[in-house]
Amino acid sequence: MNATHPEHAAAAAEPVLSVRDLQVAFKVDKQLKEVVHGVSFDVYPGETVAIVGESGSGKSTTMHAVMNLLPGTGRTTGGSILWRGRELVGIGRKDMETIRGREIGLVPQDPMSNLNPVWSVGFQVEEAIRANGLAKGRKEVRERAVQVLEQAGLQNAEQRMKQYPHQFSGGMKQRALIGIGLSAEPELLIADEPTSALDVTVQRVVLDHLETLTSQLGTAVVFITHDLGLAAERAEKLIVMYQGNIVESGPSREILQNPQHPYTKRLVSAAPSLASRRIGADSTMPTAPTETFDVAALADSANRTVQQGEPMIEVKDLGKIYKIRKGNFGSEDFHAVSGATFTVNRGETMALVGESGSGKSTIAKMVLQLEPSSSGSIRIGGRETAGMKRSELFALRRTLQPVFQDPYGSLDPLHNIGNTIMEPLKIHNVGDVASRKARMYELLDQVALPRELATRYPNELSGGQRQRVAVARGLALKPDILVLDEAVSALDVLVQAQILDLLAELQRELGLTYLFITHDLAVVRLIADRVCVMQQGKIVEQATTSEVFENPQEEYTKNLLAAIPGAHIELGVN
Repeated sequence: MNATHPEHAAAAAEPVLSVRDLQVAFKVDKQLKEVVHGVSFDVYPGETVAIVGESGSGKSTTMHAVMNLLPGTGRTTGGSILWRGRELVGIGRKDMETIRGREIGLVPQDPMSNLNPVWSVGFQVEEAIRANGLAKGRKEVRERAVQVLEQAGLQNAEQRMKQYPHQFSGGMKQRALIGIGLSAEPELLIADEPTSALDVTVQRVVLDHLETLTSQLGTAVVFITHDLGLAAERAEKLIVMYQGNIVESGPSREILQNPQHPYTKRLVSAAPSLASRRIGADSTMPTAPTETFDVAALADSANRTVQQGEPMIEVKDLGKIYKIRKGNFGSEDFHAVSGATFTVNRGETMALVGESGSGKSTIAKMVLQLEPSSSGSIRIGGRETAGMKRSELFALRRTLQPVFQDPYGSLDPLHNIGNTIMEPLKIHNVGDVASRKARMYELLDQVALPRELATRYPNELSGGQRQRVAVARGLALKPDILVLDEAVSALDVLVQAQILDLLAELQRELGLTYLFITHDLAVVRLIADRVCVMQQGKIVEQATTSEVFENPQEEYTKNLLAAIPGAHIELGVN
């Protein structure tokens, strides 16, 4: 690590970043539409600031304006951005490029689309190190790349560098991006949802590393996050944004323990915590909207013979082996899943939890028949899936639907939102054009999205909005089973609460069965009846949710619970 920057000692009282009356607008139908309305804030050397607010509140847009990285037609229309006393509004492209990366680093929100799929991960990290002039010569650049990835919490960094992004889990890609963002040891790091794809133990490693940076280098960090626990535990200052305005700011714990603004109160009361109870433990939730097409006919056509409480997913001794390429055209076996056994009954939610790379998503892909298993068996609704014909698999897909982790990669950029949601109905020939459209609008209502989004495209939506579209599409066919792979990890707490309420309501109403893959244990507390804890491809603990939380047996499970950010900070609503 470098010594403290000489300016910091002299200028500790001066903000490193000073934003005044910032206005940002996007061109929509040849008209400028303002989305950030005159926000002002300061960031001091070594300070950690968290910006929280729901999806679309202007958090990311504000910080992208600071770096002059606004997407599409976005532009700064007013106000001032001072970086160490230098005005950034209107600065030339070349000048901005010398600041970006070296002085102001960025960890972008979406690990899936920010890594180039045709280059190895190591090559991309080395490229960033060379571009920022941090090391010279191949050997030095390589050593620095390994060091950077290890600092970001990536195990076996030297071997992993040879792999490509598609061979990394979401959390591993996120760590690679964090490594790239930190590689230049910038004075300000803008971290846009930096840990939303990370499990709690890795999250702690990465956040501890960021904390070390801020104390040793005087690096300031701005977290854009929807995790209030993380904000309370890691940031001194909290900025709450709502509809393009700052509605409350100040010391983070003070605000979270005694919120003043009605919106902040709503955020705090919606945040899941370890004290939460299973949603639906009491039945005071509103009912879902009335159906617009014949659910009974849909149920009949799927030949649903399994009765309430009967096993819907039976996994026995399941294994998955991948071949990993080595030098000289050789390969070695990698056991992604070994001997996994569990049963999920109708109307029940089973959560698979564990660190990134523990095999959770691999099991989900095998249950969904997207990956063949190497050993063991999977029975869905009492039927063995191995050796199913194409027509049988097609019928199975009607009762078994996925909601994937990545709201960027799982939506077709060429299809508008309405057609995306209607696609499963069309493929399975359900209803006519009018009833499909009615169902699509009903699903938009159910996942709390405005109906006018039906004609918009994925690139016009925020990450949280895209994830709601993915949930709506998963529900379109009224499946028996939903496999939800990190389905709420990209959502802010208010939307997350809505989606979890919706899932619980639909489960009660329709007897749905959920296999819920997540690294967010506070969410597990809200949604799951039973939990399987996974470590390195094996299920190490399996019990009811309350047993796992109140009396964990394995050291690994205890560590997972202890690592939850803000778990022991009381959030309050007055």
